Amino acid sequence: MEVKSSVKLVDYIDSMDFLEKRVEGVIRGKEDELLWVLEHESVYTAGIRSNDEDLIDKNIKLIKTNRGGKITHHAPGQKVVYFVLNLKKRKKDVRLLVNKIENCIIEILKCYKIKSYKDKKNIGIWVDTREGSKKIAAIGIKVKKWIAYHGFSLNVNNDLSKYNSIVPCGIKNKGVTNLRENGITKYEKINNIIIEKFLNTFL
Repeated sequence: MEVKSSVKLVDYIDSMDFLEKRVEGVIRGKEDELLWVLEHESVYTAGIRSNDEDLIDKNIKLIKTNRGGKITHHAPGQKVVYFVLNLKKRKKDVRLLVNKIENCIIEILKCYKIKSYKDKKNIGIWVDTREGSKKIAAIGIKVKKWIAYHGFSLNVNNDLSKYNSIVPCGIKNKGVTNLRENGITKYEKINNIIIEKFLNTFL
């Protein structure tokens, strides 16, 4: 598995082009699987289950994508973890894959002493706050010929006000949080932690 960790912000469309090409390479047996940790410039993206009702600010430019899920926001301060995984080398079980991703995120957050959990009704990872349950990590994947790709995003110190323009992931009655809002101020090594926990989970 190739591991990439980008320091500079990566354009969203450029990253999608890269992912799609890697998927085709893995399908043909020509390229290795991929793990890529990066951050995007501010961008709103819409998954295959999105609908216009979740767009509060109708002036927002949305980029349509073929991942699962609905509308979300990527920005500096949010770690986006893309992968290309060959499920033919593992179990051909998408639910198991999502479960493993959720467990991986929970393990990452344990390193910061943040207690997080899954929600049976809402995909992603959640933490309890004074204002109630809030999402700290979102998951959106696609499977093509048993190659799974796209990935998950983990909110670190991103601008949470950007979510006010949308209904994040189509969930109306719950908020969004990040590591900073949970009292974490030191996260310089988070890329290394993400990579370690991911490789422990999938290799």
